[in-house]
Amino acid sequence: MVTTILLLAVLTACVCLYSIIKSKMKLFEKLKIPHEKPVVFLGNTAPFFFRRMSIVENIEKLYKRFSDARYFGFYYFTTPTFVIRDPDLITSIAIKNFDNFCDHRNFVNEELDPIASKNLFGMRGDHWREMRKLLSPAFTSSKMKMMFGLICQCADNFSTHMANNSLKAAKTVNVKEEMSKYATDVVASCAFGVSVDSFRYPKNEFYLLGREAMNFDGFLSLKFLLNTNFPKFAKMFRIRVFSKKVERFFKELVTSTVKIRDEKGITRPDMIQLMMENREKSTGPEFDIDEMTAQAFVFFLGGFDTVSTVMCFLAHVVAVNPDVQRKLRAEIDKVLKENDGKPTYEALNSMKYLDAVVTECMRLYPLAAFIDRLCVKNFELPPATPDCKPVTVKPGQTIWFPSYSLHRDPNYYPEPDKFDPDRFLNGHSDSSTYLPFGLGPRICLGNRFALMEMKLMLFYMLWRCDLMPDVKTKVPLVLNKTTLVMLAEGGFWLKLRARDSTAAQ
Repeated sequence: MVTTILLLAVLTACVCLYSIIKSKMKLFEKLKIPHEKPVVFLGNTAPFFFRRMSIVENIEKLYKRFSDARYFGFYYFTTPTFVIRDPDLITSIAIKNFDNFCDHRNFVNEELDPIASKNLFGMRGDHWREMRKLLSPAFTSSKMKMMFGLICQCADNFSTHMANNSLKAAKTVNVKEEMSKYATDVVASCAFGVSVDSFRYPKNEFYLLGREAMNFDGFLSLKFLLNTNFPKFAKMFRIRVFSKKVERFFKELVTSTVKIRDEKGITRPDMIQLMMENREKSTGPEFDIDEMTAQAFVFFLGGFDTVSTVMCFLAHVVAVNPDVQRKLRAEIDKVLKENDGKPTYEALNSMKYLDAVVTECMRLYPLAAFIDRLCVKNFELPPATPDCKPVTVKPGQTIWFPSYSLHRDPNYYPEPDKFDPDRFLNGHSDSSTYLPFGLGPRICLGNRFALMEMKLMLFYMLWRCDLMPDVKTKVPLVLNKTTLVMLAEGGFWLKLRARDSTAAQ
């Protein structure tokens, strides 16, 4: 009898849950917004869920299907999402009407990931404004110039290591692994003031914990999905995104660094120093060790995984386009000759072809394949198509800007699948159709830092090495169908060969 009652209770709960979710997936039908009929629980992500295509290609398919619409509906599993196709509408939402869409949907639960949840990306309202104001001085031109030397040391060490390992013959390289080491060294040095040298000491805690924390090939993608789409379920089953060990390591590191610097009066041009200097200036919530750890932690995660992945795409496109590599190397050699064999901050920023190569790579493979905004005030969207009516987006509802799809739209970029740096030699594209770092007040705070890190990696790498496709290199590149982030199917593999030591003289 008890078993029967229990089964009935479970069955009733499942029926109720099914009804609630099915009702939620009627939103775009009721609003008469263009959309594809969703699958219960999976929404419009079934092709991704069943590994038939990557999540960005999943969205791009609908972007192309609804080519006549200013926006369309997309069910991100059970979350109804307004995907904005129209550049003018994107500008209106992200800039002109920013106060209606000033927040992101956080990717972690505040209770389960208490420190990670305080990250700048997930902060909202006045708390976000206060923290952004405090952290912005870390990325001014003067601060970038101060950190330039630190990144050069990391890039020099990285390229020297790669060249020394391929002196006698070309060597097959797992690019993602090597880029992650370089990114680890850069972030450890520039954010935490710690020198780790991941090439000599690949088992250092910084690198190992970064791999553990950002292993999208494991369960991390699932944890992100559950926390963003089924937060109550994730909370019920205590599904953390980051382990306590990872969180504890960074908190102890920040705490000890702050303590030593306070006691010994040590100053260094890094993110920890800037936050220390601003402890007493905050007029909002207390700027304590947890806040400092959260910002340093998310800076590390972004630098370790996101930037390192874009650098993998960057190395790939340069390796498979030898004409581009030759032009780029000629510009690098010219800079070295004019600056006594050493790059300078000013020289790097004046390299037009290098800038065009990085810009074009980030068009094809943007840092954020889609950019979210969370509605906080009612906002009326114009009709999606001429025969539709205006629609009101309500607080709590989500919109996306599909950067990957916009970047590959032939209306904005002729021959969009072709890697062609020349398209950016005379300036950048419209900010509403080129969104690798987002746009508006919530544009990525570290965008200039990331660009400098990527450019220096490529500068030093081509100074000392030739990049070539390997037998394991897929041309054209195929995107991984199992992860939420953009990765190459089968990984990133290239051949490296040390360059003639006299080539850059």
